[in-house]
Amino acid sequence: MLAPVPPAPEPAPLLREALGEALRSERRARGRTLRDVAKASQVSLAYLSEIERGQKEASSEIIASVCSALGITMLDLVASVARGYAVHEGLAPVREAGTPPCSVAMAA
Repeated sequence: MLAPVPPAPEPAPLLREALGEALRSERRARGRTLRDVAKASQVSLAYLSEIERGQKEASSEIIASVCSALGITMLDLVASVARGYAVHEGLAPVREAGTPPCSVAMAA
């Protein structure tokens, strides 16, 4: 008798989806509207909405402009995305940007 096959793990989100989710989360955390951030970043409202929904692959220039409008760095955004992937994969959390790595004492 064959053992039951476990269900396949849910695939990780595409990078464009993870970036969009992180940008939307950062925008909402700052209490900013889509219209406000679109204007500040000089990205059309429709295009920014598509980026946040993971429907468009934004260039690094566009992402940098949106990050600047939100007052975050690209490192902050990438770290947020990395933490999301780590959680999805069941890995140890990725440390926050700007925090020192854990120091581990070596045994003599």
